[in-house]
Amino acid sequence: MAGSGTPIALFCESAQFSQRFGLLMGGILRSEGAGKPRPNLKGYSREALRERFANAGLPPYRADQVMAWLYGRGIDDIHAMTDLPQELRESLAKFWDCRALELRNLQTSSDGTRKLVLETHDHEVLEAVLIPEERRTTLCVSTQVGCPLACSFCATGKMGLKRNLGVAEIVDQFLRARELLSGDDAITNIVFMGMGEPLLNLAAVKESIRIFTDPRGLGMAPRRITVSTSGIVPQIRPLLEIGPINLAISLHASTDAVRDELVPLNKRFPLKVLLGALREEELISRKRPVFFEYTLMKDTNDSLEDARRLSHILEGIPGKVNLIPMNPHPDARYQPPSRETCDAFAAEVHRSGLRVTLRRNRGRDIDAACGQLAARSLSEENSIVQPPGG
Repeated sequence: MAGSGTPIALFCESAQFSQRFGLLMGGILRSEGAGKPRPNLKGYSREALRERFANAGLPPYRADQVMAWLYGRGIDDIHAMTDLPQELRESLAKFWDCRALELRNLQTSSDGTRKLVLETHDHEVLEAVLIPEERRTTLCVSTQVGCPLACSFCATGKMGLKRNLGVAEIVDQFLRARELLSGDDAITNIVFMGMGEPLLNLAAVKESIRIFTDPRGLGMAPRRITVSTSGIVPQIRPLLEIGPINLAISLHASTDAVRDELVPLNKRFPLKVLLGALREEELISRKRPVFFEYTLMKDTNDSLEDARRLSHILEGIPGKVNLIPMNPHPDARYQPPSRETCDAFAAEVHRSGLRVTLRRNRGRDIDAACGQLAARSLSEENSIVQPPGG
């Protein structure tokens, strides 16, 4: 056996090894049926990949070598991983893929924001948004093709849910975006605020975060990663078990009546339940602020009374309010308030002692701002909550 000192090349030369390797590594099993995608090397954290290699009788350090090629060098060609034995490369290439997405369209906004339209192996389309700023570059990633939550102001919600994205498809958004950067430019922050509800794809989100934060993966600090949710309350604590990442809540209203209309999920997890969960000692003790996303919509949730009520319901939760003027899209029922109304709302929230930011609408001219992502092959805009530490 390879684990007992037999040279790896001898294993790879045999048909028995190749068959065992394919089965134990998660290769194409008969039970999966025809048309299923092959497993992807980017779909596993280092710990999981090392375990699969070990189960196949391979030294776990081979998994580290593969990760160095995938993430350190950005190489998607297994045959180019020249520090692996040739026989191992051939077996890997036979049973595994290592590229999950193709860039099909790229749009650049007048403010420098870039929207990537990406295609999956089964020809589904998703979008990611790359947002450059003076001292940081933020990537907004998607977690689903479409979204089942049907928020009334969001273009993605009009699509319905087609399917969850796999781990490799989440991670590959980063790698396809990184290929667009030049020189010393680097992605410094990741926000899970693209298409879909991350907490409805929690296992894939957590595994992708493990890859993003692994020093042998993409080496991001957890504090530079923000995950946004509309309020899937039972999944919040399991998400935060992954480490000191940032949590953002898509709030958008200060009363249940208005939030029921804007975010139908509120009927299942109303404000009292959602905000009560955020006040639990275990979450407060994380000493990480909660980001509250609040899209301002004309004559819907933009009054000074709304601002005062918002400040009141957030009492006792260490956090920051990110105000986002509504971004119009073809299916929008709502319009943005005037700049004066937005400024007055922000000032009223600030007066209560809460930290508040009135965000610029980055990428609006290419449908890349918050609430605009809809995979119309050239559309969608996504707004981004910037975590601290940048």
